[in-house]
Amino acid sequence: MSFDTISVIGLGYIGLPTAAAFASRQKHVVGVDVNQRAVDTINRGEIHIIEPDLARLVKSAVDDGYLRAVTRPEAADAFLIAVPTPFKDGHEPDLTYVRAAALSLAPILKPGDLVILESTSPVGTTEQMALWLADARPDLHFPQTAGEQADINIAYCPERVLPGKIVSELIKNDRVIGGMTPRCSARASELYRLFLEGECVITGSRTAEMCKLTENSFRDVNIAFANELSLICAEQGINVWELIRLANRHPRVNILQPGPGVGGHCIAVDPWFIVAQNPQQARLIRTARLVNDDKPAWVVEQVKSAVAECLFETNKRAGEVIIACFGLAFKPDIDDLRESPAVSIVQRIVSWHQGTTLVVEPNVRQLPEALAGHAALTALEDALNRADVLVMLVDHRQFKALPPSAIRQKWLVDTRGVWR
Repeated sequence: MSFDTISVIGLGYIGLPTAAAFASRQKHVVGVDVNQRAVDTINRGEIHIIEPDLARLVKSAVDDGYLRAVTRPEAADAFLIAVPTPFKDGHEPDLTYVRAAALSLAPILKPGDLVILESTSPVGTTEQMALWLADARPDLHFPQTAGEQADINIAYCPERVLPGKIVSELIKNDRVIGGMTPRCSARASELYRLFLEGECVITGSRTAEMCKLTENSFRDVNIAFANELSLICAEQGINVWELIRLANRHPRVNILQPGPGVGGHCIAVDPWFIVAQNPQQARLIRTARLVNDDKPAWVVEQVKSAVAECLFETNKRAGEVIIACFGLAFKPDIDDLRESPAVSIVQRIVSWHQGTTLVVEPNVRQLPEALAGHAALTALEDALNRADVLVMLVDHRQFKALPPSAIRQKWLVDTRGVWR
């Protein structure tokens, strides 16, 4: 069966680029999102997120009539679910959005349709989604009971792209295809090959789910090693950036760079899905999460020390010291603040700092609600001119481009090694 109309449910950082990629191949795509503002923005040929090359792709797709956005699902031949999968208290996975998306499309399913879950999910979520759909549509046959003869094909296919390079990596990276049956995998592969230049690698849905979690847990563990080194080096009076540079000259060593923690909706979240399902076995993965989650508190202690030194040497009062924090996004040169350790650090700073806290974040137009009224969003030059203490949290290109002469402050907390 051909895919004349494709529906993407969830038009965020993954869903919108995916919808645009299909539309760029002259496929009719219906994007679905509960956010009316996002829907209206897309239908004007504009985008509501920052991602290189995406604006051009979306405008072309909308202008040519291949992409439109709605707030309720419509009939299609393939449905891709790309909604958030956060965790609840205690780091338990929250599948509320996946369930809501599945039930929203259930009434319009017809024999021959393909449903793909892209959201990062705990092992078994695809099978659970199939059960939700089967309960909602007892008139249809699903893979868990009908196997290859199912009316509806279901697969899991996680994204594996890097923010800031989503458009190119979406097309070029290999894709893991986890169908509930071989036919499900074959049809999902056929769909992605409409735009994919990388390889479609076939496996089962549970293995595909675990693969996505494994990739991000691997990265989390490696970042935790670098972050732990930074704590040790601080105690020993060693420059961690020099240490890593020297150690990486070993032919089989490749240590990552430390930072203020780990953010984003993937690396900071996905390892907990493994820990939640395997609490006894996932000891290293849990420890890495704790190391990275604890790093923001350590950074704040460094800021407190810098402020104390400033007060001692300048005889200023606590309310007169100005702190400037550079960056809020969870990684350089994007506007995504999800699970960002930089946001957490600034929140902690404003909770005790009596003076002004400035924030320089060139990729956002306003501070998140948690900081509004407590900190001031300002320009780079203004922060450098006014602040007593500088806190480097995200190494955006604008910050890395600063000449050494622009940094006149004595009290620096540099979590990214930009000013070393």
